Amino acid sequence: MQSMQATLGTPTSSALSRFSTSTQDKSSTAGQTSSTGPQPSRPSIIPPPSKSKGWGTGASGGRMRRIIAEDPEWSLAIVPLLTELCIQHIVGNFQNNPILKQLLPEHKQKVLDHLSPDLPLAVTANLIDDESYWRRCCTQRWPVCHVAKHGGSWKRMFFERHLENLLRHFIPSTTDPALILELLPLCRNYVRRLRVDQFLPPMKLPPRPRSGELSESGSEAEVEEPATDHYQLGDLVAGLSHLEELDLVYGVKDCGMNFEWNLFLFTYRDCHSLAATIKACHTLKIFRLTRSKVDDDKARVLIRSLLDHPALEELDLSHNLVGDRGARAAAKLLSHSRLRVLNLANNQVRALGAQSLAHALAHNTNLISLNLRLNCIEDEGGQALAHALQTNRCLTTLHLGGNELSEPTATLLSQVLAVNTTLTSINLSCNHIGLDGGKQLLEGMSDNRTLLEFDLRLSDVAQESEYLIGQALCANREAARQRAPNPSCFLSPITAKGPENPAG
Repeated sequence: MQSMQATLGTPTSSALSRFSTSTQDKSSTAGQTSSTGPQPSRPSIIPPPSKSKGWGTGASGGRMRRIIAEDPEWSLAIVPLLTELCIQHIVGNFQNNPILKQLLPEHKQKVLDHLSPDLPLAVTANLIDDESYWRRCCTQRWPVCHVAKHGGSWKRMFFERHLENLLRHFIPSTTDPALILELLPLCRNYVRRLRVDQFLPPMKLPPRPRSGELSESGSEAEVEEPATDHYQLGDLVAGLSHLEELDLVYGVKDCGMNFEWNLFLFTYRDCHSLAATIKACHTLKIFRLTRSKVDDDKARVLIRSLLDHPALEELDLSHNLVGDRGARAAAKLLSHSRLRVLNLANNQVRALGAQSLAHALAHNTNLISLNLRLNCIEDEGGQALAHALQTNRCLTTLHLGGNELSEPTATLLSQVLAVNTTLTSINLSCNHIGLDGGKQLLEGMSDNRTLLEFDLRLSDVAQESEYLIGQALCANREAARQRAPNPSCFLSPITAKGPENPAG
């Protein structure tokens, strides 16, 4: 065994000796300089002989080349493509050199995805139509965005809300009107609706020092007061060629301890200027002026400008001070326009005003919704409207809640229910219909097949009558569901209590 191990070990030792001698010979022939001291052993890496410059200049044959990454940001990432570098350059210099239409579709989309929402509107308004870009602009600026209220267009939403914000914070005699008018070339093709829920009055300046005291005959009324007129919309609306809806409130929100009545004053100059504005806007379909203390005189000025308007479909003067003369002017408008919705809720209309509206309603063929809730037309006005509905063939929604109506009106309305085939919603809530009036309405509902909503809450109607009326409504809605091509529109609860009108 020992001789066998010696025999096997001898070639191994000689082989290692020959390998070491061969390695040293090759190292010496490679041109390395000799060194007197011993060199530490290092891992051997055989590099490509053709690409190593100065290889083998070390003192020891065991020294090999190593790469140590000293830069912490060093990586193996490849150099970006030239197209990516160009896109980055275009995005970074877009404000000074907007290049978009010349790009290929895939490159154009990459540029749009990386553009900042803070770019000036003068650059982006008429150049960028991409909805994803305008969506980023909207969501960055406003936390709540209901794009469905703006026709489903993010770009339209941005410009409408941006313009509304400028109008809401405009201070006459302080803010430069050019700030708004300069926006017209950028937004004229996109703004279709303006909803401004406040108009600020001019700022009060400190009184000028007087050289002498007031005479004994002088009074506080002689002291010059600042004008309280608000921003005039004429030039702005004239430049919006597609404006269809104008919803205004002349007042101040969140005034706090600075409350004064003149902050909520709709002046005569405001009224005449607004009347000229809406008269010249031939594309206007919806006009709302609410909570602005519009009295009879101002209502007549506004309505006179809307006579024979080519496009107006809805007029809303709710929550104002409109009385019988204003209602008479609205009745005249029904005969000289294509108005489909009239809202005079929460005003001061009485029996004479309701009679004027009834006379116009009897011959009208366009109006489909009339809202007179929270007035005081009483039975005299209610009966006049009921007589008109016996011949009217277009009105579908009638709201008479809170008008001091009682049994005589209910008796005539029961006759209307038996013959009218167009009304689908009636609201008589908060009146004094009474037990007998409820029975009369129930009798009229027995012959009606079209009414779908009937609100009788807080009208002193017996629960049994209200329940039976609800059953009749249920049958009418079921029949309408079977006739309708889209049954989903009848999925709301079927009761005798119709929904309140959120618009007033």
